[in-house]
Amino acid sequence: MKNSTTRAVLFVCMGNICRSPSAEGVFRAHAAAARLDVHIDSAGTHAYHIGEPPDPRSQEFAARRGFDLSRQRARKLSTDDFEKFDLLLAMDKDNLARMKAACPAVHQHKLKLMMEYASQSDSDIVPDPYYGGPDGFDLVLDYLEDASAGLIRVMQQTLSKIPSKT
Repeated sequence: MKNSTTRAVLFVCMGNICRSPSAEGVFRAHAAAARLDVHIDSAGTHAYHIGEPPDPRSQEFAARRGFDLSRQRARKLSTDDFEKFDLLLAMDKDNLARMKAACPAVHQHKLKLMMEYASQSDSDIVPDPYYGGPDGFDLVLDYLEDASAGLIRVMQQTLSKIPSKT
């Protein structure tokens, strides 16, 4: 990673309409509250929904918690993303495997599961709520808030170890 710090984070799921845009919105709010200057984006491993806004249910449940997803639009993961981002976080193992298959060897260290940063949940994945009921969207947000808080802590610890340029 550039200068041993994470300055650009990409969240990845399959279609980029439920989990990864929710992760982007949740993490964006956490980063702003922590006053971290981070480039944040999301993408999908598949091109099913390019240009579409997040699923209305994802937007509704996120809005209930104060997260605005309305300006986001789905896009597909690109090869440039592996170079551009310092950390690419998959929502599940299938999407992580797809990312690893497409990622050049020099950037493989940037690929992780989002839930590696969670401290309150034993789940290693963020489950896809698309075909389920409303409880799934709340669960996704619970997991993402937990993992986002953990990622913020890791980033703050990393940044605190870098000498100031002043």
